Amino acid sequence: MSTTRVIKANGIDLFIREAAGQGPLVVLCHGWPELSYSWRHQIPALAAAGFHVVAPDMRGFGQSAAPLDVSAYSIFDLVGDVVGLVQALGKARAMVVGHDWGAPVAWHAALFRPDIFTAVAGLSVPPPFRGRGRPLELLRQGGITNFYWQYFQSPGVAEGEFEQDVARTMRIVLGGRGLADPNAAMFVQEGKGFLGHATADEPLPAWLSEDDLAHFTENFRKSGFRGGLNWYRNIDRNWELTAPWQDAQIRQPSLFIAGAQDAVITGLIGAKRVNELERVLPNLTRKIIIDGAGHWVQQERPDEVNAALVRFLREASSPSAARD
Repeated sequence: MSTTRVIKANGIDLFIREAAGQGPLVVLCHGWPELSYSWRHQIPALAAAGFHVVAPDMRGFGQSAAPLDVSAYSIFDLVGDVVGLVQALGKARAMVVGHDWGAPVAWHAALFRPDIFTAVAGLSVPPPFRGRGRPLELLRQGGITNFYWQYFQSPGVAEGEFEQDVARTMRIVLGGRGLADPNAAMFVQEGKGFLGHATADEPLPAWLSEDDLAHFTENFRKSGFRGGLNWYRNIDRNWELTAPWQDAQIRQPSLFIAGAQDAVITGLIGAKRVNELERVLPNLTRKIIIDGAGHWVQQERPDEVNAALVRFLREASSPSAARD
């Protein structure tokens, strides 16, 4: 059984779900628009395998603090929260796992603080390949003006759309039904908003129950969407801040997992990055692409994800590896 509590880390309050095994600490970082609840299948499985598992509602989400300033959501702040969480738990080292936006947090945590994070797993989003320019600027230069990252930039616009009917928003974004082409959903049609391409009247997928959806909906009704959207509003700033790590590698043991039908890795850029993982991850242990799975891979296919994570974390924390 997992427990919940609020812990002070990096100067803010973080709500965490925790299941304390006797083994090494594992921190699970969720993405957008999600919560620590997204790891509901992994927390008990990893704890049963002996790990001390902690999954926070990330900064700006759920019951954790949501600073008002957009600049408070840079990659340094997000990694700082994970570092602070490890310290607040009284640990010197941890292994870190991230999905969606939580994956860049996990990758950068391993990149910035190899002294703390001894192993890293990323789900759905490949590790950082710092490109030749600011991402949003490059989109504009390429003639793209309607990518969803761009739609999320103006404070209040996406919030207004998503908060008008939170239950509908979560049913469409997480449920993923009514999407004829998931890749097309990443581009916002003029006047239709982010959700205009989809309908909310189809049944939920088997992996997402009405109770699950109600949990997400209740939390986002209370928190709103501003905090999570502010992560997107730091995309260009993060490119600037990470200049010292240009072409740097993450040398800890690493694992990558994604669904074969995930639009993040099926597009031209995503597919190229998945094919070139070893450029950034010289100690990549496995690259697992799960047939039939989409973007919410740890919720869609928990048994396969859990088995892969347990195997990886056990190997990475073997007696020959440094442990806390």
